[in-house]
Amino acid sequence: MACDTIVNVMKRRRGPTLLLLSGVIFLAVLPLVPLLFASTQAQSEAHVDILTLNGMIAPFTAQYVIRGIDAAEADGAEAVILQMDTPGGLMNSMDDIIKRILNSRVPIVVYITPRGARAGSAGVFITMAAHVAAMAPITNIGAAHPVGGEGETIEGDLREKITNDAVAHIRALAEARGRNADWAEDAVRNSVSITAEQALSLHVIDLMADSIEDLLAKLDGQAINTNWGSQTLHTSGATQNYIEMSWSEKFLHVITDPNIAYVLLSLGTIALIAEFYNPGAILPGLTGVICLVLAFTAFGVLQPNWAGVGLILLAIILFLADLKVQGYALSVGGAVAFVLGSILLFRPLTPTLPSMPEISVSPWLIAVMTASWIGFFFFALAATVRVHRGKLSSGTIALVAAVGIAQTDLSPRGIVLVHSEEWSAEAVGGPIQKGEAVKVIEVVEGLQLRVTRAPSG
Repeated sequence: MACDTIVNVMKRRRGPTLLLLSGVIFLAVLPLVPLLFASTQAQSEAHVDILTLNGMIAPFTAQYVIRGIDAAEADGAEAVILQMDTPGGLMNSMDDIIKRILNSRVPIVVYITPRGARAGSAGVFITMAAHVAAMAPITNIGAAHPVGGEGETIEGDLREKITNDAVAHIRALAEARGRNADWAEDAVRNSVSITAEQALSLHVIDLMADSIEDLLAKLDGQAINTNWGSQTLHTSGATQNYIEMSWSEKFLHVITDPNIAYVLLSLGTIALIAEFYNPGAILPGLTGVICLVLAFTAFGVLQPNWAGVGLILLAIILFLADLKVQGYALSVGGAVAFVLGSILLFRPLTPTLPSMPEISVSPWLIAVMTASWIGFFFFALAATVRVHRGKLSSGTIALVAAVGIAQTDLSPRGIVLVHSEEWSAEAVGGPIQKGEAVKVIEVVEGLQLRVTRAPSG
């Protein structure tokens, strides 16, 4: 019965109902019209998407490159140009970038730029994976050999295993792109590095370009084979669309500098110690926790030598212990441990993978931070300890000659009220009655007062 009523109402009001539904559909579709128009425009205008990869290759940089390639596939770009200047980075992140390049629908052009840039370690592998490899003048590529913590060649089965695996990987990439696989193997086995001119003559790269505009002109008309078929590039005069890192990616990129990570570790530790000696200040403790979290986030990328971290922690313990004893022997030992820990901080005990560059903390920064640590402990913490030690002493000295009231009869011992605090006391020169004024003449061990009857008035 109710359904029949609803149907009858709909029949009587068909016109207004259809008008209402049309209005709802129009309002729902209206916000999508600009997006549809923009998508059509992006497909009709020739453009390239440009990514910039500088510094260490890490999970967040891999995320950035993958996001950029995804965007290029979605907006119909002619190609993705990856401007690169890197010493290398993590093997897993490098592999993620290479896999995305190999499976991209859009041609990927790796362009080693600006002048003075390099593609080292992981950068060599990524360059070999690109559909087109290009370099600017006065740049170099190479040096992808596994080394030890001090840069020495690694001998034995471990070296052979790492090297052979890397060689197989880079030869496969070079052969797939028709590049010089023998040189690629040499870059891994013998850590060779060559200039842009040499790379072009040896067919390690496909072309040299002075600028992005020059690169686009030289790419125009080239047929690129991807897993999705052959594509002819139309890049001459193409619009340049720069895809930037997000603010979080930029921030993480900054803190993965070994010098920044080292400073964060040092400052975070200093701040926590300051909070320990001044509990309740809150700001030093909060600052210390944040700095240490950021430092260990960077360590996840930089792969520190934990023996170096241990030496730095030992130095802190020695500095703290020296505040409790006489002499400077522990502080000298702490300074030595801190310097050694700083030097070893990013020197791995096991061989680094070919994707990882050799990184270290600046010697000048080590000298500055060592001096800062010594200054902090000798001046700031020593002063704090003296204040804490002096509080009791100064407080008891202030009691001498102070006047108070006997809270109980002193015959000779009892309780007195001095400076609004109750103290155990011993009467000197005869008993003192409750309520009489007393004068402190001495503070004995155990914080007991010796008092006498105060003069009248």
